[in-house]
Amino acid sequence: MTAVVIWGAYLVLGALAGTMAGLFGVGGGLIIVPVLVMGFGLQGIDEAVIMHLAVGTSLATIMITGASSAWSHYRRGSLHWPWFLALLPGLILGAIAGVFIAGALSSGLLGTLFGVFVWLMAIRLAVGFTPRVGHRAPGRAVMVLAGVVIGAISSLFGIGGGALTVPWLSRAGASMTRAVGTSATCGLPIALFGTLTFMAIGWGEARLPAIATGFVMWPVVLCIAITSVPFARLGARLAHRLPARVLRLGFATLLAVVGTKFLLS
Repeated sequence: MTAVVIWGAYLVLGALAGTMAGLFGVGGGLIIVPVLVMGFGLQGIDEAVIMHLAVGTSLATIMITGASSAWSHYRRGSLHWPWFLALLPGLILGAIAGVFIAGALSSGLLGTLFGVFVWLMAIRLAVGFTPRVGHRAPGRAVMVLAGVVIGAISSLFGIGGGALTVPWLSRAGASMTRAVGTSATCGLPIALFGTLTFMAIGWGEARLPAIATGFVMWPVVLCIAITSVPFARLGARLAHRLPARVLRLGFATLLAVVGTKFLLS
């Protein structure tokens, strides 16, 4: 496979991830990680580092593309600073811890855990789970602990954390608008510290390609970022024209297929 085809495929991946994110209202990591695993395999990258490289690279893309979403929510006033600041220390600690957990796992085991997580997300979508709305925010210590859990799971699987943060903030008393806006901003420290830690723990790994910086492939990040942002807007427009139930079940089916592939690999 020629370099032109490979890098062209990553541009297409960015468009796909952006469209899916806008269409289904989820972070692109659930799409980006599986396709990166396939793409890195076609490039001949050692299987022992493929999963870690895919997760680290996915987090780096979220760091770039998530900034656009966070800024948009901030301008619309849907970011609730007290909740964000209460979660922030835990998000940072959790993001770093999640990467070290990933580093201690084999690529195969990390892939299996990713498959289980994707299946759980598929079931959640299929049953139409909606978070219970609370009326009182928990104390600071509980918010920090929640941030640790959200950050660790998100960095472990290369996602922005919205699937975890939105339900938690809803239970803490946030309206859906504020939960989504604050969640988008929470994804930035997760992605930033997760990316930096993946770069650090992968530094000097001989099995990585020369263009990788630790467990991050910056040229791939750039390709995905170029196309994902404009296509996210396209996906959002499509979401308003298609039935919500069809969208939800369609994406749940896609996630179930992806999860099964990882579990059987």
